[in-house]
Amino acid sequence: CPGALFEETFSLLACLGEMTEHFLVVRESKMSRQIELLQGTLDLLVLQAVSLGPTHGYGILLRIQQVSREILQIPQGSLYPALYRLEHRGWIASEWGESENKRRAKFYTLTTKGRSQLRSERRKWSQLSQAMTLVLNAKPSEV
Repeated sequence: CPGALFEETFSLLACLGEMTEHFLVVRESKMSRQIELLQGTLDLLVLQAVSLGPTHGYGILLRIQQVSREILQIPQGSLYPALYRLEHRGWIASEWGESENKRRAKFYTLTTKGRSQLRSERRKWSQLSQAMTLVLNAKPSEV
């Protein structure tokens, strides 16, 4: 159920907000709320978006927004430093090309090293999500 997944993800990000470095805009029906992202979460989102096919920076923002059904919106000011960092680590590669609106743009692709990192980050996220669910669903009788 997408709503339950959103609530679980939002709770996780909100509870661990003090360990952050980036912002994310979360849309809740007609309201928008800006929250901070857990360190590394933006990297995971970008790696996943790029794994779906080569795209330019703005295309990555749109892809994350589209795949999350308009719930997640990454500000450009957070994305471009992340792209630089991921490229510097060898997880993504870039090449200049022409965007759909005929402008010069850098297109990003996932490297072999990036694919391996994405698998690792997915495993870590799954473990963290499961652990958070256990903690948040704990009942006094279970302690």
